[in-house]
Amino acid sequence: LQWLKNPGPQREKRTLFGDMVCFFFITPLATISGWLCLRGAVDHLHFSSRLEAVGLIALTVALFTIYLFWTLVSFRYHCRLYNEWRQTNQRVILLIPKSTNVPSNQQCLLGLQSLKRNSKETVV
Repeated sequence: LQWLKNPGPQREKRTLFGDMVCFFFITPLATISGWLCLRGAVDHLHFSSRLEAVGLIALTVALFTIYLFWTLVSFRYHCRLYNEWRQTNQRVILLIPKSTNVPSNQQCLLGLQSLKRNSKETVV
């Protein structure tokens, strides 16, 4: 969620949104098209030409191969972008537990520093 809230990578966010819309639009279309091609192939095997059935099966295989290739390439691209973002946008705060050896005025300073932290920072 921090990546989506970050104002920096606007182009990457648009690409992610576009790929998500395409994924949710293309998935049902590919499924229905594949099912129709296979149903047509079964009908052609029973009633008419085997050559047309083989063509429909080849069309189904090509359709799903292209769909899976696009899905994997898109997923890999967005994972790579996310990993690059994670490596360059790390915010870590080290919290030091209160101990009896630290004078009370230093404990107050440590407490004030932890209150000043930004909401985007990770607490460790």
